[in-house]
Amino acid sequence: MHLHTGTHVVSQLFGMPINLDTIYTTWLSAIIVFLIVFAATRSRALIPSGIQNAVELLFEWLFSQFESNVGSSYRKVSTVLLTLFMFILTANQIGLLPTEHLTASPTNDVNTTLGLALAASLCVHFYRIKNKGVKTWFAHFFHPIAPFVVLNLIEEVSKPITLAMRLFGNILAGEILLEILYNLAPWLVPIIWIAFSLFVGVIQAYIFTTLVSVYLKESV
Repeated sequence: MHLHTGTHVVSQLFGMPINLDTIYTTWLSAIIVFLIVFAATRSRALIPSGIQNAVELLFEWLFSQFESNVGSSYRKVSTVLLTLFMFILTANQIGLLPTEHLTASPTNDVNTTLGLALAASLCVHFYRIKNKGVKTWFAHFFHPIAPFVVLNLIEEVSKPITLAMRLFGNILAGEILLEILYNLAPWLVPIIWIAFSLFVGVIQAYIFTTLVSVYLKESV
């Protein structure tokens, strides 16, 4: 049995291989997020209903999580965290669409998850420099004593790698299992697994965003 999950439509750009399907679904995920937020904010009401109510409930719950992780200054980074959560949540579910392998979650490609993790890591350092200055940012690598600089640098490198691999591994494994189960039992088992995969997609978006919020705590 040939598995389509994990394989990509590859093209060349300036001598570099580009996964075209990942590019397409990344843009699709971004457009879906934009449309959801646009629909929720187009005609805002004091007493929300419909999609505005759903989005506000989600954001209020996330804000409570951010506040507990980051502290009272969580609003300084709330935009970054909300954008990460909404994009990853949407991207995780794209591969569950019944499109005969035309769409796959962009987060089942390690290039996407590593890009997200590196962007989050850069935000952590950016906000630390912005709020505490270059001197304090540089000094934290030598905390609590100078020899710890090696361990601190290893930690900073490992953070985006572990973030990327956790998200990539869970989403890719889920889609592989979904394809296998579909070939074994086309009706009953995939429905159950799709429901479970939806739940996993939400949890993975939450874990990724929560870890980034914890990393941002010292930056704000």
